[in-house]
Amino acid sequence: MISIIAEFCQNHNGDYKLLSQMVKTASKCGATHAKIQSISPKNLTFRPEFEEGVIVDGTRMAIKRPFSNEFERLSKLELSDDECIKFINLCKENNLIPLTTCFVRSDVDKLYDLGFRTIKVASYDCASFPLLRELSEKFEEIYISTGATFDNEIEYAAKILQGCKFHFLHCITNYPTPLNEMNLNRINWLKKFTPNIGFSDHSLVERDGIIASKAALALGANVIERHFTILEPNETKDGPVSINSEQLNELVEFSKLSTNDQLKSLDYELKNWAIMKGSELRDLTREELLNRNYYRGRFASIRSQCPTNKNQMINNWEDTPLK
Repeated sequence: MISIIAEFCQNHNGDYKLLSQMVKTASKCGATHAKIQSISPKNLTFRPEFEEGVIVDGTRMAIKRPFSNEFERLSKLELSDDECIKFINLCKENNLIPLTTCFVRSDVDKLYDLGFRTIKVASYDCASFPLLRELSEKFEEIYISTGATFDNEIEYAAKILQGCKFHFLHCITNYPTPLNEMNLNRINWLKKFTPNIGFSDHSLVERDGIIASKAALALGANVIERHFTILEPNETKDGPVSINSEQLNELVEFSKLSTNDQLKSLDYELKNWAIMKGSELRDLTREELLNRNYYRGRFASIRSQCPTNKNQMINNWEDTPLK
C-alpha cells in the first residue's frame, strides 16, 4: 500500500476556506493523507544570533532570520483549534487520513484531544527524543523526517519508537533540492530500522516536476510526502516546491505501476535519473547544518507556571517536566 501525503504546509495562507478546497482537491486526485502544520507563534523562540546572522572570518555561522519578522509571518498562518477539528472531520468525509506536524512537546496532548491519531515529526526534531517518547505513547502512527539528523541520532530514535508504528522519511534539508543531491539510496539504509520508509520531496517543481518522487517510489519508498497547492507558485512561500492537482494525480497513477514499469517510465522521462541515487551514508552539507542550527530550536514549549517568561521555554530535546 503506497501512501501519498498532500502537505498543505503554509499554502493555505491561514485561510480555512482555501484549506478546505485543498482537502477536497487532494482527495479527488487520489491522495491518502492530508497534512497541515500545527504552528503557534507563541512558541517561537528568540535567539539573538539569528537577528542579524553570524559571520566569523568570512564564514557564515548562523543565518539571518529576525524574530519579529518571523512572528508576524507565522501569525498569519495559524489555524484555530476549531478549524483543526473541522479539518479533521473534512478529511474523514473525503476519505483522507488527517495529519499534522507537532512542533512542541506542550502540543502533544492538545493535538490528540483535537482528534489527530496520526502525527508528523519534522526532521529537525528526529533527535528530540523526549518529544518522540511522548508522541509514541499517544498516537497510533508516526511519520518522522530524517533529513537534518545524524546517523547515530536516527538509530537512537528507532530504538525509542520500537513498539509503535512509525515511518522514517528520507529528505534533504536544502530547499529546493537539486536532483544530484537527492541521495535516494538513503532509503535502503533507513530500511534497517523499519519497513515503512518514505521520501519527503523538496525539489523545484518548475525545473524538475515530480521526477524525484517517482524515482523514490521505484527505489522502494512506500510513502511520498509532497507539498501541494491549488494556488499559483508565487502566491505562497512554499509555492515553488509545491505540486498542483495535475501533478498530484500523475504521482498517484505512477504509484500504481509495477516496479518494472516505473523503472521503464523513468528511463523514458529522464535518461540520467540515476544521478538521484547517491549513497546510503552521507554527511550533512554546510547549508543543511546552517538550517539545522536555526530550525532545531525554532519552537519550544512554555513552562506552564511561567507562561510570560521566555526564559522558561523548554526545547524539545530537553527531558524536563513542562509543569
